[in-house]
Amino acid sequence: MKFLAAAAGTLLPALVAGHGYVNRAIIGGEEYEFYIPERDPYMNPKPERVSRAIPGNGPVQDVSLIDLQCNGYTDGNNPGSSPAPLHAPVQAGSTVKLFWTLWPESHVGPTITYMARCPDDGCDNWEPGTDAVWFKIQEEGRDGTSNNWAVTPLMTDVNAGVEYTIPACIKPGYYLVRHEIIALHSAWEYPGAQFYPGCHQLEVTGSGNTSPSGLVSFPGAYDGADPGITYNAYTATEYTIPGPAVFTC
Repeated sequence: MKFLAAAAGTLLPALVAGHGYVNRAIIGGEEYEFYIPERDPYMNPKPERVSRAIPGNGPVQDVSLIDLQCNGYTDGNNPGSSPAPLHAPVQAGSTVKLFWTLWPESHVGPTITYMARCPDDGCDNWEPGTDAVWFKIQEEGRDGTSNNWAVTPLMTDVNAGVEYTIPACIKPGYYLVRHEIIALHSAWEYPGAQFYPGCHQLEVTGSGNTSPSGLVSFPGAYDGADPGITYNAYTATEYTIPGPAVFTC
């Protein structure tokens, strides 16, 4: 059973109700179907994807697990972060749009996107492990103290999507993208948050020469006591998105 890292450092049993995942994307002007956990494992032959496998539509609830990186099960019975066979070609500076399955209204929270540079021969045989390789490229949280969150459009429209822009200055090459929703809850339900991460693989072209610094690891970038994780979403207070600052060229 997974556990949730609470604000006081105690561990509480995880709630495992499933809620959603990214099921398609528009990358470099092309539409890609992402890994479908209720279908892909049972297909023969299995479809080749640019997105890494996920075990289902449920959350990760312990910030100390490797599961937090690209989703998966620590016990190894159904590892969700195994590399995908394909990369989506895209130009640096381009905007990518990710489409989520319909998101539940009770799970407000931010959307956050990171990138990590893979080895020169690609992401399809590479796992970051616990190395600090990730830089943040997108984040959107709460609009002041209103009820309007980054995930609000996703609750009523499966075509709303979440957009991120690949920094125009980064070096060309292969990159792993980690995108997530953090679902927040009130303190009386249970402290902390639910994480819904997933990863996909890009082949980025362009003429940039920048290697971002200030890299973080997963696990490691978040702490169970971070204000953006223990936050009570049902109070009228400003929200601070967890993790590092967004990288800019």
